Order: sequence, then structure tokens, then C-alpha cells
Amino acid sequence: MNTEEYANEILAKLYSQARAQFGSVIKSYWFNDGDPCPGCGGKVDAMKVKGEDALSISAFIYRERGVLIGYILCSRCTKRVFKAAKRNPGKQTSLHTAIEMNLVKAYKKHMASMDA
Repeated sequence: MNTEEYANEILAKLYSQARAQFGSVIKSYWFNDGDPCPGCGGKVDAMKVKGEDALSISAFIYRERGVLIGYILCSRCTKRVFKAAKRNPGKQTSLHTAIEMNLVKAYKKHMASMDA
């Protein structure tokens, strides 16, 4: 299984969990599978965890459309998110806000390309 297939499988599981928790508010899901990193605009890359390459697959709910958007950050942004979570558990950071804004833009661009 390649990385994209694996990421989509994980996102499908996250979607099922979100539907179970939030019901019909969640209508669909979409995976932002391309570069650049939605956090900093850099290249998406793996980070090392116990000597192995790892990707951090995350998701957020684009409430306006009821879409669960999955994404992968670069290693630098992933480390920043993990650090922030340890310092301020459960708190939204400016990085989170930037990620969400960039993903909404990417989603809207993707949807517009479907109309072309």
C-alpha cells in the first residue's frame, strides 16, 4: 500500500469516527494530498520517530461545508504542533489557524477545479 492509499484509509476511519460523534454535520471528507505544507508553505516531508520515517496525518472539520479535511504537515510544523500541545493542551495556536485557512483555500480551489 502506498502512502496516499494508507492516508486515505486513515482518513476514512477518522471520517467514521467524526460521523459517529457529530452525526450528519459531517457530510464528506477530502484529503489534501499535495505540497506545499499547509502550515508554512514548505515541502511536506517525513520526520524521524525512533529512527523510522513517519508522517503525521491530521484532520479538521470545515464546518461551513461539513467536510472533514485530512492533511499532512512538514516535519518542522509537526514538531511545532506537538510542542504547542505539550505547553498548552487543547489550545488553538496561530499555526493551527494558518493551517485551517490554507486548507480551506486548497479545498475551495479543488472544488472550483471540479467545475472546470
